[in-house]
Amino acid sequence: MRHEPADEVVAGTTTGATEASAAEAAKTRTGTEPPERAALWRWLVPPLIGLAIFLTPAPEAVEPQGWTLLAVFVATIVAIIAKPLPMGAIAFIGLTIATVLGVFELDEALSGFANTTIWLIVIAFLISRAVIKTGLGTRIAYLFVRLLGKKTLGLAYGLAATDLIIAPATPSNTARAGGIIFPVARSLAGAYDSEPDDGAERMGSFLMASAFQVNAVTSAMFLTAMAANPLIVELAAIEGIDITWGQWALAASVPGLLALATIPFIMFKLIRPTVTETPAATEIAQAKLTELGRLQLMEKITLGVFVLLIGLWIFGDAAFGIGATLAAMIGLGVLLLTTVLSWDDVKREHAAWDTLVWFAVLVTMASFLNTYGVIGWISGSIEGVTGGMGWPLALSILVLSYLYIHYFFASNTAHVTALYPTFLIAALATGAPPLLAAFLLAFASNIMGGLTQYSTGPAPVLFGAGYNPLAKWWQYGFVASVVNVAIFGVVGALWMALIGIY
Repeated sequence: MRHEPADEVVAGTTTGATEASAAEAAKTRTGTEPPERAALWRWLVPPLIGLAIFLTPAPEAVEPQGWTLLAVFVATIVAIIAKPLPMGAIAFIGLTIATVLGVFELDEALSGFANTTIWLIVIAFLISRAVIKTGLGTRIAYLFVRLLGKKTLGLAYGLAATDLIIAPATPSNTARAGGIIFPVARSLAGAYDSEPDDGAERMGSFLMASAFQVNAVTSAMFLTAMAANPLIVELAAIEGIDITWGQWALAASVPGLLALATIPFIMFKLIRPTVTETPAATEIAQAKLTELGRLQLMEKITLGVFVLLIGLWIFGDAAFGIGATLAAMIGLGVLLLTTVLSWDDVKREHAAWDTLVWFAVLVTMASFLNTYGVIGWISGSIEGVTGGMGWPLALSILVLSYLYIHYFFASNTAHVTALYPTFLIAALATGAPPLLAAFLLAFASNIMGGLTQYSTGPAPVLFGAGYNPLAKWWQYGFVASVVNVAIFGVVGALWMALIGIY
């Protein structure tokens, strides 16, 4: 699902235009060009499903208001998947209907907008604009290319390092992969005569596939690296599982770094680019850095804020009583005071305000589903299905099922909203350690983004560049998913046991 505005400029290059052309190519190849009016089924199916649930007698364990809310919630999720309207509009309409039906008082309906985790992700979106606006992200990319770019595999690792560095403060994976990584990768491929329709096998096919799979890994490594990650934290909190920014980063650090070291190499062996030595790449990077000139004041301020935020997110709460959201507010305040960001920049960050709406609505609905007994009823039902199975086997089956169901989704957020609570409840019912189950499902919520050409926001950009045929893209996605499952599922579980997470 795309979240990025089309007017971002990166280091003098109109990123919006670059992404737009890639998206157009993607629509041509995937057949996902939306019609002027959404197909009738997109409008009819969600309310019909909601009505069917509403008319079904409620179980004794569920309050009538809870059953009504479940009907509206399911209809909302189905509509988010069907996409007759943008997700924010669908969520707002769902909240309004639930309030009219008496599920919420008006102050309860709007309570989600005061959620601190929601504001963390909104502010992180705003801060990430500074990374792109100042050109700092592009500068970091070319610095790594200059350092590692003498070989094609080194180029991929340089782009991976860039993605990793900027991920903590860039909750839009599309901004990272589409706005920063893609233009650099496309430029390098073109320099070696690797074009989509002529010479893709030279380098472009490999760079695009590697960048896409790396983005799925970096998204899994930080709470603020993908828009749906804070939603996961809120959904886990409903089950009494508290996850902090530092805890997530620590849990994902070892498996994430191992995956970043492994995935580009696996893609290199799988794709086998014909150009393996790229001495000119370092010269290209140096020329770009020379063109950018010395580190500008605005870049220095952005870099300083970035370092400050990482420090506060890790140590701020324990050392100074500054939580993650307050730390983000401090960072944004500095960027506004120093005019790195203007208030117009803040107003134009459509992704942030769109996220505020759908996030607040979904968290409110999920919270009241628990209050009205729906979550408890689902938990009791699932416990009967998974009973008698040892938790390690049961958790493995649940995580794998959760991940590969994503072939039927075109949005990480819709998938997380619809299925994360159910699968987490199922895992807890088996006796699995709560934090382990929550983290493994959280990691899967990001890894699954690498499966297809429609699985997450960066997919239409990187696949749409035209370097890889559809069948190969799916093959690369499946192979990467197997590698990531092994790393995050086995190494990650052992690492979390070692550091005492469970």
